[in-house]
Amino acid sequence: MSAPGWLLRVLGGLPSPLKSVGTQAPTPLTEARVSAFLNARGYRFTTDEDGDLTGTWDGHRFWFLLLGDDEEVIQVRGRWSRSLPLEQRAAAILALNDWNRERIWPKAYLREEGGSLAVYSEVSADLEPGVTDAQLDQILACGLGTGVQLFAGLDSLLPGEGPVPDDIPDN
Repeated sequence: MSAPGWLLRVLGGLPSPLKSVGTQAPTPLTEARVSAFLNARGYRFTTDEDGDLTGTWDGHRFWFLLLGDDEEVIQVRGRWSRSLPLEQRAAAILALNDWNRERIWPKAYLREEGGSLAVYSEVSADLEPGVTDAQLDQILACGLGTGVQLFAGLDSLLPGEGPVPDDIPDN
């Protein structure tokens, strides 16, 4: 089975137009730089009603959030496309605890939403001193790649309700 094109691009299987030779001085984090990363890889994304960049990867919703007083923290947050009944809380917690114990990224957690359980992934980095393009690429690729890995693992471990409705084409 071959990996989806977006996953190959994230993992370096396809050429990346942002890779360059030499060094770059860190510059401030901006939404434009995050958009450039997504555009350079041919990803489809939009801006949601809160002004955040968002899209779907393998059917899972991801957001690219700029947080902090000066928007110096980047967070790649994903939501598993499925929901779990409240009765599966114990099983979900065990699965997420195992994930968090055995891996550095992404942080995985559970939230109750509308009478069911939602699973989220997060990769965050404080970039107050600035960030190079290569560093930003690595953080964003990590957030997407490890989030999708978490959700794929959960698909095989936990039965759940149907997918969350989505209006953006998948990457």
